[in-house]
Amino acid sequence: MDTPWSTIPELIDDAAARFGDAEGLVDGDVRWSFAELADQIHQSARAAMASGVEPGDVVAVWAPNVGEWIVAALGVHCAGGVLLPINTRWKGHEAGFVLAKTGAKLLFTVTDFLDTDYLDLLTDADQRDLVDEVVVLRGDVPADATSFADYIDRAEQTDPAAETARAAAVQGDDLCHIMFTSGTTGQPKGAMLEHAAVCKGYNAWATVVGLTAGDRYLIINPFFHSFGMNAGILACLMKGATIIPHAVFDVPQVMQRVPEESISMLPGPPAIYQTILNHPDLDSFDMTSLRLAVTGAAPVPVEMLAQMRARLGFETIITGYGLTESTGIATMCRHDDPPEIISGTSGRAIPDVEVRIVDPDGIEVPRGDQGEIVIRGYNVMRGYLDDPEKTAATIDGDGWLHSGDLGVMDENGYVDITGRTKDMYICGGFNCYPAEIENLMLAHPKIGQVAVVGAPDQRMGEVGFAFIIPSPGADDIDTAEVLGWCRDQMANYKVPRHAEIVEEFPLNATGKVQKTDLEAIAAAKLSS
Repeated sequence: MDTPWSTIPELIDDAAARFGDAEGLVDGDVRWSFAELADQIHQSARAAMASGVEPGDVVAVWAPNVGEWIVAALGVHCAGGVLLPINTRWKGHEAGFVLAKTGAKLLFTVTDFLDTDYLDLLTDADQRDLVDEVVVLRGDVPADATSFADYIDRAEQTDPAAETARAAAVQGDDLCHIMFTSGTTGQPKGAMLEHAAVCKGYNAWATVVGLTAGDRYLIINPFFHSFGMNAGILACLMKGATIIPHAVFDVPQVMQRVPEESISMLPGPPAIYQTILNHPDLDSFDMTSLRLAVTGAAPVPVEMLAQMRARLGFETIITGYGLTESTGIATMCRHDDPPEIISGTSGRAIPDVEVRIVDPDGIEVPRGDQGEIVIRGYNVMRGYLDDPEKTAATIDGDGWLHSGDLGVMDENGYVDITGRTKDMYICGGFNCYPAEIENLMLAHPKIGQVAVVGAPDQRMGEVGFAFIIPSPGADDIDTAEVLGWCRDQMANYKVPRHAEIVEEFPLNATGKVQKTDLEAIAAAKLSS
């Protein structure tokens, strides 16, 4: 599939040229055309240049889905910088780790989101001075930070011709994003993603989905994630759909916004649609504008698909699969696939990407047999930031990205995700790595040893269950206190929902904790 742009700056200008006066961004009182949005982004790029951002510099955004996020982030791209999106659920030390790892130059953030001041989180974790400057997109601006308005005013210091030249100098094989994925060994890893791969992959994604000019896209998926950034902001620019950010998923608010803004595109994990379908006041909302849905990360029951069409009015429902290391995309169902395929699989490979199911030796298994999902193509990341060993362990010598996910492929190339080879579970659409959570929990003075596993949960898919061996003398350890402490120390999706004190773990002959045994114990306790 031919892609008209190989860089994000090219895409921004092309969207302005093609869609001009059409509504490009709606956020509160802001209603900008595509041309106006492009002007704002280029102004932001000039401000970035005036602030010292050079080609290849990393700039971080730690903020919810708001219009300023888009202007700041895409301005970084046009200035030749590399974007570091930071998870809004992270705590100060989690954000501090990736700021230090990347050497980020600037940080865009907010001080008033869900009663959270992100600058306070960094200060509490002694990570405040990791960047040269903090720019506050929304909220109170402390004396040692800069308001976004003052930042934008710096654009006057940069010659527009210089910014145009800087944006034009960006190449398709330049880095555009460093997206961190939680680590199987305790520390997050930074996947280095390139402009051309993002542009090509999400042009294919938006084409398969059927996104078109005039669609109105409520982006509830967080911008810090590929689903919100690439399949949200960039896909809208590619196809001329209106970007409508939504900062916090709240069912009544979403249901209200659908008729208010004539929303036609509403993506999200299955739990979102199920929650809407189960809402007692659903019939009092006009949902007839809805047209497109994209979901994944958990099973999608056939009955739910039927209800989404009958009660919510969706014409097209697509499921897909990808991981951060594959630029967030690998397989997709097609719009004309039958419900059984959409429900039971994650689709087939997108154009120009290979997907196979292999055995532990990397040999492709017969169709219908289970094995590891591997991916090869333009969408595979450049590698992990400053970590050649983990890169080599993930991408083999033939260019195959080893996902760590188990699957089965049918005769038509459709993949059914059946499990994981790596120690990971998915809570509410977010990957959770027990090693990372255990590493954080071991900082608690009363925890001697801890083993975390995923346990089934009707609403979230899976949640964490922590088995704890107390430290010597910590007989008064309280699981409620421990879980409360966890909520202060880590992103909420990582916090185990359940905990139990035990005297020992089930071990195999080599002394390794038998996580499968603990998973069975956790599932039994939650079902009783």
